[in-house]
Amino acid sequence: MKDEAPAPPPIRDAATIVLVRDGGTDRARVLMGQRGAGAVFMPSKYVFPGGAVDPGDRSVTPAAPLPEAERRRLVQLPVTKTAPTPEAMAAAAVRELWEEAGLMLGRPGTWPGEAPADWADFASAGMLPAGDCLRFVFRAVTPTGRPRRFDARFFLARAEDLAGDPDDFSRATDELSHLHWIGLAEARALDLPFITEVVLAEAEAVLREGPQDSVPFFDNSGPESMFRRIA
Repeated sequence: MKDEAPAPPPIRDAATIVLVRDGGTDRARVLMGQRGAGAVFMPSKYVFPGGAVDPGDRSVTPAAPLPEAERRRLVQLPVTKTAPTPEAMAAAAVRELWEEAGLMLGRPGTWPGEAPADWADFASAGMLPAGDCLRFVFRAVTPTGRPRRFDARFFLARAEDLAGDPDDFSRATDELSHLHWIGLAEARALDLPFITEVVLAEAEAVLREGPQDSVPFFDNSGPESMFRRIA
């Protein structure tokens, strides 16, 4: 009797921050870090801060809500049966930036109750995550055959909305190394995953031309890869 093929990994909802500083595209820099060589997913690659949506992210109330246009786009074309709310996706992006880079995208505020464990340090600083400074710019589902799969939403944010010094990474965890700000053109010379290259180009287009009419979506959730636009 032949061994059954292992079940494919589930698709997990995820959020990523593309954090930029210094204005226009000619001088703009983006925050990137390197994943560990022993990481199961994308080892040694340079990426933006990001990760899976955690259960605690679903109960977080932002200091200011997402713009309505962003909310409408985020709820379209759900892939997982329990897709998180737009607010949970935004919260996950802010939390991942805090954990992986030690940078706070938030505003002073009082939590309406006990903060989830993943948010305890953020809350103890008297801060609430900011949702209104996030722009949804890209979405991608990891192709089949990978050890982990994500339905990732990429948010563009600006360093001037940070609470604190954008060069202070002292509170970051060790998940990303070599955290640094790098010019958009120079970033392309790093060892990047393909999807990071594509998102970088889309972020540059948004910075140069302003918000787009739709958001690109690389949808690998089904048997065939599809490119969609989320209007």
